[in-house]
Amino acid sequence: MKKIKTGIIGTGHLGKIHTKLFKELETSEFIGIYDLDFERAKIVADELGVKAFKEIDELLDSIEAVDVVATTSAHYKIVKQAFAKNKNVFVEKPITAQIWEAEQLVQEAKEKNLVFQVGHIERFNPALLALDKYELNPLFIQTDRLAQFNPRGTDVAVVLDLMIHDIDIILSLINSEVVNVSASGVAVVSDSIDIANARLEFENGAVANVTASRISQKKMRKMRMFQRDGYFSLDFITGTSEVYRLVNPEKIPQNPFINFGEMGVGDKKKFVVYEQPEVKEVNALKLELEYFVDAIINNKTPMVTGKDGLKALKVAEMIIKKIEETKLG
Repeated sequence: MKKIKTGIIGTGHLGKIHTKLFKELETSEFIGIYDLDFERAKIVADELGVKAFKEIDELLDSIEAVDVVATTSAHYKIVKQAFAKNKNVFVEKPITAQIWEAEQLVQEAKEKNLVFQVGHIERFNPALLALDKYELNPLFIQTDRLAQFNPRGTDVAVVLDLMIHDIDIILSLINSEVVNVSASGVAVVSDSIDIANARLEFENGAVANVTASRISQKKMRKMRMFQRDGYFSLDFITGTSEVYRLVNPEKIPQNPFINFGEMGVGDKKKFVVYEQPEVKEVNALKLELEYFVDAIINNKTPMVTGKDGLKALKVAEMIIKKIEETKLG
């Protein structure tokens, strides 16, 4: 089995988790870690039984692919260094702090034919994966992503910290351009936006209403999608989904399902069917790292590309701009 030499830059909370998972991957030959704070890197390395590198170039010269789990403001510089050495890159979301930075990196990865994947982990959530057998064409999406306060992540607005997960999923499901954004938000316990709500309107008529908060008493990560003849409810915390569909009598599934009876008028009557798709028992973070390495080995396009990360960042910045305009108004 072919193995890719991998390494990690950034040894914070997520960096440690990523390191453990890379060590478990059969397709990864884990080489080591790097952090600006070498003493911290050494502590983590000793704890996990890996090598800590004193210089970033030393690590990059020893690997084929790097996982960047540093602060968002450092993403551009680090990824650019990796691309300069023709290394494949996985970078945590958001892709970069600035749109122009992401545009440059996406272009460079394309020119060098390097795998560039962004860590939008919810694409690998069992709740979403369970819907792969359904044709999803949502016309209205409602999302609520609420978290209890954690100082980690407050260096950026909640739009970039939490909401961007749902923005990425919405953009992957609605194949149309955003034509209008309205938004409001407020800073409560940090210097940036802690609660935000946005309404995204798409060229094809679809609408998404997105809410995110990092000062909630209870956690919530839910998405509801409505489309012609269907309603889908996803819980990203439990990793489960529920499906309500209107189907013709001859297309009623065998099992498992609950038939709620007829709906409609005349010859357009259909049956309301409830289904709970089978939950796929996966570790979403490990799965996205597996996909990253697999994309390198098999020269495939990753599930979440740099271009996807750029699209999500652009919409997130549109939302932040609207919030700032509302404050000024």
